[in-house]
Amino acid sequence: MPRTSRKRSTLANRAIVASAALLLGGGGLVAVNVYASAGEGDSNQSATRTQNAGQSVSTIDCPDVATQDQLANVPDAARPEVDRNLALIDSQITEAYKRFADEKAQIERDPQFADNAILNPLKDKRAATLERIALSIGRVAERPQGLEGLAPCTLRAGNSPAQGGQGQNGGQNGGGQGDGQNGGQDPGQNGGQGDGQNGGQQGQDGGQGEGQNGGQDGGQDGGQGDGGQNGGGQNGGGQAGNGPEASDFVDITTVQPNVKKARTARGGSKGTFTTDCGVNEAGKFNSDNVIVAPGVSNGAHHMHDYVGNQANDAFATDDSLAAGETSCLNQGDKSTYYWPVLRLQNGQDEADANVDGGGKEGNVGEIQTPSQVTLTFAGSPKSKVTAMPRFLRIITGDAKAFTNGDANANASWSCTGFEDRQLKDKYPICPEGSQVVRSFKFQSCWDGQNADSANHRTHVAFADQNGRCQNGFKAIPQLQQRVVYDVPPGPGFAVDSFPEQLHKPITDHGDFINVFDDNLMKKVVNCVNGGRKCK
Repeated sequence: MPRTSRKRSTLANRAIVASAALLLGGGGLVAVNVYASAGEGDSNQSATRTQNAGQSVSTIDCPDVATQDQLANVPDAARPEVDRNLALIDSQITEAYKRFADEKAQIERDPQFADNAILNPLKDKRAATLERIALSIGRVAERPQGLEGLAPCTLRAGNSPAQGGQGQNGGQNGGGQGDGQNGGQDPGQNGGQGDGQNGGQQGQDGGQGEGQNGGQDGGQDGGQGDGGQNGGGQNGGGQAGNGPEASDFVDITTVQPNVKKARTARGGSKGTFTTDCGVNEAGKFNSDNVIVAPGVSNGAHHMHDYVGNQANDAFATDDSLAAGETSCLNQGDKSTYYWPVLRLQNGQDEADANVDGGGKEGNVGEIQTPSQVTLTFAGSPKSKVTAMPRFLRIITGDAKAFTNGDANANASWSCTGFEDRQLKDKYPICPEGSQVVRSFKFQSCWDGQNADSANHRTHVAFADQNGRCQNGFKAIPQLQQRVVYDVPPGPGFAVDSFPEQLHKPITDHGDFINVFDDNLMKKVVNCVNGGRKCK
């Protein structure tokens, strides 16, 4: 795959986007995309067909196989084959989504066409792949039961509000713990109804905005854009053709402060260690994900920015990472830090406009170089921290949160000067002179044994609302990433995503593999536990 070039937006591009991006009159924003936002798909396909008749549909909604309980303990001997088949399932959804985008107008006229041309063939492919997963596990352990029930997918209607995690589940796993001590309980408890932090306004934007307005704006614009690439594409009604849309943005000045910080108790660890690994000046990009889809090219179906280790691709091993070069100033840190690129959707093509992970999968526009990347390891408010094991892998957030719900969503969006206001399911519209900020607070509790787990989640966890690790887990230095972008105010930018996730802000996520050498990790722990600020 050709290396994607890195560009900065020109003043002309900024002016074009800024002039067309923002209208706050009449209770709405200018739509920047052709597709509607979406509601929760019904598990009953016949009911879904009836529901979708005559309505704008926005995406394909499939159960996320990788997160199912049946795959929580995949034996090591079966892991490579299971991982390859899980990556194949993602490719099947991507291919089906492309067909859906190309045939969107006909699907809305004839829902039966969607079953015959898209959903039923996709179900058959998924069923065969799920059978292979079950067989590979069954050769070395007890065969998992019930995977076949995960084969059917549905179409999600554009005027049905997304539900996601609500109440306790949305709070503890989404906003409450997911944002760490940043955003506390309040954003999570109302997660399904607009994330709490905006109360009525986000409730309207998140519910009605993604439903009613999404259905109208996305449906009308989508009809005009169906002739372009991916159903809207570069020549259609919107830039990417699969997101984002106007209701995905909110004026940060209308958001109430919502950040709550846990107090550090006696015995806690107040120190920090900051590592400087640059802003990806070298322009290292690929659409792989060695944690989720090792050995599979384009396993992410979207482009990642990389800082730190320069040897990271789908085929990287612990040994090749240990031997790789690093962009970090401290050469003892060969860790790899990566996240989806952010693009300015200004009509300008990138070098990846016609390759997998880029324009072929609806990820279009200028990739933006961050103006700043800060990587800080912080302590626990309740205890001392212990060293991370080398090659510990952590994923924070959920790349499929739009269809999975927000239980594992854990990225925050804000603006410089307004970082006491954090958003989970909206992009911020920053005032002139303020820059967009993406923040990730990684899991800070470790099971004490495993550097990874079958679902890449259960070996680490978030501290509870009081900052304590539960279930015998140990506190480790918490990676806190802050990525800043100088982009024009208003709608017109988005993170890369799986095609069917429609570039929703809630799908943002970060990945980390610890490749600190032992001496530097010891320094990190000593600084954090000693209450010092170190670099």
